[in-house]
Amino acid sequence: MRLSRRFLLHTGLLAAVAPALDRLPFVRRALAQSPEWRHGLSLFDDVKYPPGFKHFDYVNAQAPKAGVVRVSATGTFDNFNIAVGGVRGAVGAGLANIYDDLMAPAYDEISTEYGLLVEAVSFPPDISSATYRLRAEARWHDGMPVTPEDVIFSFDAYKKHDPRQGAYYRHVTKAEKVGEREVKFTFDEPGNRELPNILGQLTILPKHWWEGTDASGKKRDIGATTLEPPLGSGPYRIKEFVAGRTVVYERVKDYWGKDLNVNIGRDNFDEIRYEYFRDFTVELEAFKGDQIDFRLENSALFWATRYDFPAAKEGRVKLEEFPVRNRGMMQGFVFNTRREKFQDPRVRRAFNYAFDFEEANKQLFFGQYERISSYFHGSELASSGLPQGEELAILENVRDKVPPEVFTTPYANPQFGSPEKARANLREGARLLREAGFEVRNQRLMRAVSNEPLSVEILLDEPSFERIVLFYKPGLERLGVNVTVRTVDDAQYENRLRSWDYDIIIPRPWAQSLSPGNEQRYYWGSASADEAGSRNYAGIKNPAVDALIERVIFAKSRAELVAATRALDRVLLWNNYVVPQWTYTKDRTARWDRFGRPTEMPKYGAQGVFPTIWWWDADKAAKSRARS
Repeated sequence: MRLSRRFLLHTGLLAAVAPALDRLPFVRRALAQSPEWRHGLSLFDDVKYPPGFKHFDYVNAQAPKAGVVRVSATGTFDNFNIAVGGVRGAVGAGLANIYDDLMAPAYDEISTEYGLLVEAVSFPPDISSATYRLRAEARWHDGMPVTPEDVIFSFDAYKKHDPRQGAYYRHVTKAEKVGEREVKFTFDEPGNRELPNILGQLTILPKHWWEGTDASGKKRDIGATTLEPPLGSGPYRIKEFVAGRTVVYERVKDYWGKDLNVNIGRDNFDEIRYEYFRDFTVELEAFKGDQIDFRLENSALFWATRYDFPAAKEGRVKLEEFPVRNRGMMQGFVFNTRREKFQDPRVRRAFNYAFDFEEANKQLFFGQYERISSYFHGSELASSGLPQGEELAILENVRDKVPPEVFTTPYANPQFGSPEKARANLREGARLLREAGFEVRNQRLMRAVSNEPLSVEILLDEPSFERIVLFYKPGLERLGVNVTVRTVDDAQYENRLRSWDYDIIIPRPWAQSLSPGNEQRYYWGSASADEAGSRNYAGIKNPAVDALIERVIFAKSRAELVAATRALDRVLLWNNYVVPQWTYTKDRTARWDRFGRPTEMPKYGAQGVFPTIWWWDADKAAKSRARS
């Protein structure tokens, strides 16, 4: 009879027999090959919470389960299939509430996850694969168990039907069932520390439901959009919806995971309602009229001028700013370098000398913003000064492939603030354009060789940005650039982005995690430049950038990761792929005062992690009702 390692541990016999056993070669090999199962994952540091922890420190474990919360969404929706959400249709807001991921994030740690659908994860020392063991109790809302087949089905569906997910998981070559509740993912090369973590973020879909038929007998298609409410396994299910306007989620009271340590104190509302608005002004008026409960305010103008209504003055509406600590970011005017007119970095740099941020901040933004000077702005990953130490050593490997300024000049945006500085900046912009082969003829910037004018279209999908672009336009025109501004609807905008049909755009910001990794290939890597649906909007094909991305992904320590990321940042900046815009280091929020929240908020939670860790406060609600 063979005694398993688990039996020996359980009975306490292992301690007594271990010295003798360890002298046996076959035992040494068996112990060395046995996997180390982990309850949590962190990229470099140890996880904060031990096995069997009761709940996260930042939640209220006794939070009541009650009430309705109403939040807003922008635009419209026509799809409840997240497998194609990146390329087809607009997915309904909040759909993640009906599903579970393999692992759950901790909002008080950097890039750390703990088991949700899985009870444990293991990987070999060379990180050539990762194996996840599902919880036996995990169930879909129809009572069926969550299985390895569901995990494999979900992974394959994302890779096949969503190019963005396909790029994100391209280095995972195989998913296979290796035990009753175990799934193994094999990687194309060892050493990619982030892959076990990002696989932990995989949202799992029910294979049996998607391969079944709907109420009319029609076979479902995981590769198509649908407005049939899908089956989930998470804390909520879709209660009702009006296509394009409203979607309501109700709490699943017998949710299988409600007592898990990662779920204690969260998902406290009986209902979550998402109301859609196409116009920010209408959305704000709905909030003021107590039609929605919470609002994230992205407009400096609105924040400065539109929140002095009676309920706010009376304290029934609370305005609060939450520090942003969970990300770095880049937002900017992005050049499509696939087009010949933007392939010279001097042309791109010249456009920066026409953007008077200081005056824009004063006139348009009430002085609330700061200029972005890094692709990882606001984090320790941002480059500054001149490269030193390990960062310099990393850059030496690509010295012949990067602008010389990377080593000689700290990156800085042009400074305005006075008429003299503005004139000097325009002169410098004109000089760069002359060096790039342009000259002004009859107040128009022409290519000297071909006599073609430099004309650009700035493509927008949001009318509120028009005032900003129209502020920028005269500066470019003073350089002789012919500028048109075009605003299109969401569908047209997405179609033009997917086909790279634009000159300059203002895409949604690149929000950077505090532990960047594989997504950098998707943002700036050469392989993604021609990949439909990628976020390499600039069309970057740069061997130095590719090499530095690999250094980021395969960093073996936090210190190396920081150094490699700063090196990547510096090279991106000095190639002038964007004209950096601005940012605000806090999330501006407004809410009707009818909710409770934890005393200590998690350090790395965005927007106060609302509504996830908040709860309904009946006493506050009685006091905050709109008065006639």
